[in-house]
Parts: sequence; structure tokens; C-alpha cells
Amino acid sequence: MTPIFKPYMSPRLSGELEHILYSGKLSFGEKGEAFEQKLKQYVGNANILTTSSYNHALLVVLSTLGLKPGDEVIASPVSCLASNQPFVVKGLKIIWADVDPAFGAMSVDDVKHKITKRTKAIFHNHYCGYLGHINEINALGKEHGIPVVDDAIEAFGTKYGNRVVGNLGTDITVFSFQTVRLPNTIEGGGIAFRDEAMFEKAKMIRDYGIDRSKFRDEQNEISKSCDVFLEGYGALMNEVNSHIGFRQMDDIDSLLNRQRENAKVWDSIIDSLKDIIPIPLLPNTLPNYWVYGTLAKNKSATIAEFRKKGFYASGIHINNNIYSVFKNRDDLKGVSEFMDHFMAVPSGWWVKKKDFELWTASFL
Repeated sequence: MTPIFKPYMSPRLSGELEHILYSGKLSFGEKGEAFEQKLKQYVGNANILTTSSYNHALLVVLSTLGLKPGDEVIASPVSCLASNQPFVVKGLKIIWADVDPAFGAMSVDDVKHKITKRTKAIFHNHYCGYLGHINEINALGKEHGIPVVDDAIEAFGTKYGNRVVGNLGTDITVFSFQTVRLPNTIEGGGIAFRDEAMFEKAKMIRDYGIDRSKFRDEQNEISKSCDVFLEGYGALMNEVNSHIGFRQMDDIDSLLNRQRENAKVWDSIIDSLKDIIPIPLLPNTLPNYWVYGTLAKNKSATIAEFRKKGFYASGIHINNNIYSVFKNRDDLKGVSEFMDHFMAVPSGWWVKKKDFELWTASFL
């Protein structure tokens, strides 16, 4: 069966990882900086840093924004659980925003109505790589003086016009480089900032709040004169994971192009089927097609039918407002309708022409 997810690994890594393992240089260093430079060039944003995990990336963001227990944030329950768990760790109050049931994108009107004086940030999830209402949500943040964070956990490489996520004018963008993402570093994350001062603050928070330029004296001893005044995490990406990501960036365009070509094949196939439609794209957007999203009239039956024909279809996530840990079980009409019908099929770089031929053969 064609899987919904599959980790990519560069063939050029053979021998290179062994060299790093025995080099004596394993902590964040030359390889980490090289990977960050590749990300900066690709995204078109000089203010990008990597982290040891997506969870750490979000925690660094929350600390950089200075969010405190009890602060309110607006987020979408139509997202990966990983996108919202850090709010609980920091003791934040989550206000769920509804979504447009035709897209799964965060509802601009609902966000507008839920902004109050207590709102400290808006977390804008781009579900399964499909871009939401970027300009409209960013405009709301600007109007109310509230930072907007693009949650691009599944959206690296997704485009709006000629620009990619991380360079769309949003205050902060968070990426996941976990095993089934592109690029993947086995485990890792990244953060892109619009503001350089915020970027510099986050670099220190990522590394226990330390300013490395002042941390050691002329004898390379820890300096008493270097104060630590920020909370922080041990969130630096190691050299092995960094080099895996570095090598994947060499292939990122060809991999994403292959996924987009697969999506065109699915466009044709889905068009010939009844009771199922593709997720509509918002104007000027181009997903990375981490998966190919659809809306099925009978989700369960359609998943079973696609699996029978050799493609592992899936609902991917479940709406997070069902979980008691978030202490907000608001019943949101758009969320319920979208999740009742959303179904994804494999569109990744590993899906080949022969796989689609097997689909066709299953009808003969």
C-alpha cells in the first residue's frame, strides 16, 4: 500500500555522518550554522534559527513573546496536537477559533470577534500545508497590536505568490523538521522572525538565555560579568541532525515539485469520482502537498475504499478541542463540519507513476 507518510533521507549522507560522529564536534556548530544558512537563502529571510524539536521551537516563541500563565491566545483546534500542547505547558488560556468548513482555514470573522484586550497572540495554523488567510489575519494582528505566529508545522515550502511561508510579512513563523516533514532532520524545528531584535532574543532563549559573545572570558572560563536575565531552553540542534537537514535542502525543490506534480494527477482522478472534492485553494496560494486534501461526503467509507485500492487515506489529525487538557471544549460548527469530511491521500515524493497505474487497474 502506498503510505501517507515516508521519511526522506539524502543518498549523499553515506560516510558523512560517520565522520561527524567521530569528529569530536557534536553540539551545535559549523553544521548547524550551514543548515540555518540554507534555510535563510531558501525562505528569503535572514532571521531564521533552528531548534532541537518543533516543541522547543514553539516554547522558544512563547518565551520570546513574554507570554505568562493566564495570558490568552487565539488558536485553531484544526491542527496537530503538537501545535497546541506548548500552550498548556506555559499555562496559557486557549481561545479556539472556528474554521471555514470548505477550506479548514482559520475563520477571519471568528478571530475578529474573539479578539479582546486580553488577547496576547494569534497562532495561525496552515493545515496540512494548505495556506490560510495570511493577509487578513496579519491585518487583524496589526490593527490590534497583537503578534501573529504562522504555525507552519506542515507547510514548509508552501507559497503565496512568489514567496514562501516564513517570508510573508507575519511576525513569526514556526516550522517542524520532524521525521515525516520536508526537510526532516529526524527531529527538529525552525523559527523565522520578521523583527531582528526578536530574533536575537530568541537565539539566547534557545540556549539557556546565554549571550555566547560574553559568556566566556579571555581564558575561555565562564565569565562572572555575563549575566543571564532571560528564561531559556537547551534547544540547540546537534551537528548530526543539522547535517541531515543541510543535505535535504539540496533536494528540496525537486521533492516539492514532485509532490505538486502528484497533486495534479490527483486533481484529475478526484474530478472523475463522485461524492468527493479537492480542498479548494485560496487565491495565489500553492501548497507543498505534504498530503493531498479532500472533502468526502462519507469520510469513513471513502477512506476504506481508497485503502482497498492501495492508497493509505487518512483523516490525519483530530480537532484538539475534544481534549480535556486544553480546558476548552467549545463546540465549533465549522470545525465539526470540516473534520467530518476531511480526508487526505498520499501525494509525497515517493508516490510514483506506477502507483497511479495500479489505481487505474483496480477499476478494470
